Amino acid sequence: MGGSVAAVSSNGAYSFSKPNRESVVLVAGLGVEGDVHAGATVKHRFRMRKDASQPNLRQVHLIHEELFDEVRAAGFEVAAGELGENVTTRGLDLLGLPAGTLLRLGDEAVVEVTGLRNPCAQIDTFQKGLMKQVVGRGEDGGPRFRSGIMSVVVAGGLVRPGDPVEVELPAGPHLPLEIV
Repeated sequence: MGGSVAAVSSNGAYSFSKPNRESVVLVAGLGVEGDVHAGATVKHRFRMRKDASQPNLRQVHLIHEELFDEVRAAGFEVAAGELGENVTTRGLDLLGLPAGTLLRLGDEAVVEVTGLRNPCAQIDTFQKGLMKQVVGRGEDGGPRFRSGIMSVVVAGGLVRPGDPVEVELPAGPHLPLEIV
């Protein structure tokens, strides 16, 4: 089971979207080199106000490119990096992965999936009505968050568009992703 990297994005300043890059460097225990959200402790502004000493479980944000195809069909135009993700993938069911899954990105980099991204109101500021497209309802009637997954860097390395993504599922019972 695997897919590929469709795009990589980073930004050294706080902003909703992140510009696409030719490559990014993942740094073990920190995140994307030069990205504002890199660090061992939380860098998300809201979370920092609550407790800046929390471990950063959101070092690398991944979104499946297929989401952009789905929202395009609903009349929205969203491109890689525009929802703030660092890595855009193709051919991989990110939302179906269990917590603890390892994703090998390219030749060296490895990230461990920590949970779901919680979509924020900035999504509707970016494009009015887009929030309804990235938050759906599950079969149980509860919210189903589709705006990507979060991870921490286990092994650093260079990641580029076109790189393969290999999936290594964790042993034991698989835990569904929850918001981190």
